[in-house]
Amino acid sequence: MAGEIIAIASDHAGFEYKDVLKRQLTDWGYGVLDLGTDSTASVDYPDFGRRLAQAVAEGKVRRGVIICGTGIGISIAANREPKVRAALCHDATSARLARQHNDANVLALGARLTGLEVARDTLRAFLDTEFEGGRHQGRVAKLGA
Repeated sequence: MAGEIIAIASDHAGFEYKDVLKRQLTDWGYGVLDLGTDSTASVDYPDFGRRLAQAVAEGKVRRGVIICGTGIGISIAANREPKVRAALCHDATSARLARQHNDANVLALGARLTGLEVARDTLRAFLDTEFEGGRHQGRVAKLGA
C-alpha cells in the first residue's frame, strides 16, 4: 500500500542492499524509516534486528525489512519480539507465501545469498501480498501467544 512507511535496517553486510532497497521503496511511493546502520563498518546484527522489531512492536510501522549477510542472524534477533513475524525469504514465491500463510510483517534478506534483482522482486511480492486469513488465522495467532 503506497504511502505506508516501511522500516528498514541492516548490519554492515546488508548496508549496500539497504541503500538500494530504500531508494526502490521511495520510487514505489512508500515512506522509509531507516533504522541503520549507516556504513559498511562492522556492527552487530542483533542490535539492528532488535531496533526494527521494536519499531513494529511499538506500532511505529506495520512492516519492515531487515538485511544481513545471510538474513539468518538478523531474523533470529527480530523474531525474539512476540509481535514480529520475520520471514527469511530467498525469492518472490517464498515472500508471497510468507505473507499469505504466515502474515509475515518483516522481510529478512541475505545480501550475500540473494542477488539484488531477486531481492527487489522478493520485496515487491512481500509488499503486494495480503494475508489470506481463514485456516491460517489460528496458526498465526499461536505464533504470538
